[in-house]
Amino acid sequence: MSSLLARLWPATLAGRTALVLILGLMAVQGLGLTIHAFDRLELQRAAEARDLSFRAFALWRALVTQPPERRAAALAEADLPPNLLASFDREPWVRPDMPPVPPHLGRLFRLDPPPPAPPPGPRRLRPAESLSAAAGPAEVALSLRFAEGGWLNLRLRLPAPRPWHSDRFLAAFAAMSVMAALLILWAVRRLTRPVRDLAAAAERLGRDVNAPALPETGPREVAQAAAAFNGMASNIRRFVADRTQMLAAIGHDLRTPITRLRLRAELMEDEEQQRRMLADLAEMEAMIAATLAFARDDAAAEPAAPVDLAALARTVLDEAADAQPELAEKIAYSGPEHLTVTLRPLAMKRALGNLVGNALKYGGAARLSLEPRGAGAVIAIEDDGPGIPEAALEEVFQPFRRIEGSRNRETGGTGLGLTIARSILRAHGGEVSLHNREGGGLRVVVSLPG
Repeated sequence: MSSLLARLWPATLAGRTALVLILGLMAVQGLGLTIHAFDRLELQRAAEARDLSFRAFALWRALVTQPPERRAAALAEADLPPNLLASFDREPWVRPDMPPVPPHLGRLFRLDPPPPAPPPGPRRLRPAESLSAAAGPAEVALSLRFAEGGWLNLRLRLPAPRPWHSDRFLAAFAAMSVMAALLILWAVRRLTRPVRDLAAAAERLGRDVNAPALPETGPREVAQAAAAFNGMASNIRRFVADRTQMLAAIGHDLRTPITRLRLRAELMEDEEQQRRMLADLAEMEAMIAATLAFARDDAAAEPAAPVDLAALARTVLDEAADAQPELAEKIAYSGPEHLTVTLRPLAMKRALGNLVGNALKYGGAARLSLEPRGAGAVIAIEDDGPGIPEAALEEVFQPFRRIEGSRNRETGGTGLGLTIARSILRAHGGEVSLHNREGGGLRVVVSLPG
């Protein structure tokens, strides 16, 4: 039962709020209609009891004015309702051991105050004796004696209560519930729209730090939340700009001493030491360039557009094969001929290039497969390398973190390739993960939303 309720319970704030309000309103409407129905029932029972009492005493008047020998025939010809039973007998139905008429039935049938009041009219129309008693929970027995002898015995029975016998109650309940549900759904969706806008703005900010600000309009609380969010986004942009400016300044300042060291290295007489120093300086320049590129993240400002991801993936593989023709046979593509996805083409090409380059460098192969997934896609890149220890599958995404222990760029790189790739893919709203293959090698899985 709990699992069923969990499945039926809406997942959104608007759905939960609307469901609670609709159920509460239906409960209030049901209670109100129930009270109205029982009030209507009391009035209906009072009217029916009054009608029965009038019919009973009208029957008495009709019989008392008849000759004694005609009374039985007149009673047989009388048209009586189903709730009124009458007979002409020598003995009364009411016995001394029968319970008295309850006060509420006495008021309904106008039999109170006890003893029962005689029917209005001339004295000659009044019974010589009248007896009354309760014959059931909603039934009264009356015995009226004629002056000439004989008794008119009556049973007056109220109909069974039927508070829901009218179809109008169900129709009214359904109509009010539907109208109220539509109004609640409209109002809740309108009131919770700022929450959805805030969530969408947070998602845009996660993809693009320069996303447009939220409009600071609406109710006071909504405007305050939008202003706080815009302030947070502004602080993040300022922090990123300060970090980029600082790294750019450091890179610019480092280039001057590197250039001087390069000039001094050219003047060295020892060729072996000269070669090593120039290689170290080239590595330093490459690391500085990669660091600045990662810090600036120039691709973040690139506008997104519909791009043929299949063609882009094949282009990355072709360029990798041209750069390393000895591994061309180990580079392959499988997937659809065309697959259009909205993304930033230059940034995506850079991310795929880093992943394919890592696969070729450390795994000696790059087999890329592309599969559509809804409005997005899933990309898998497999290699034939030794894989990565399970404990380090997440660590390799950290900046300058390399599993290969060498500091040589030819084997170890700068340690920013996977970091830049994940940053670009997450800016697209996607994700990248690494998995060791059972037969050896590494499998890189990239998921992209639509």
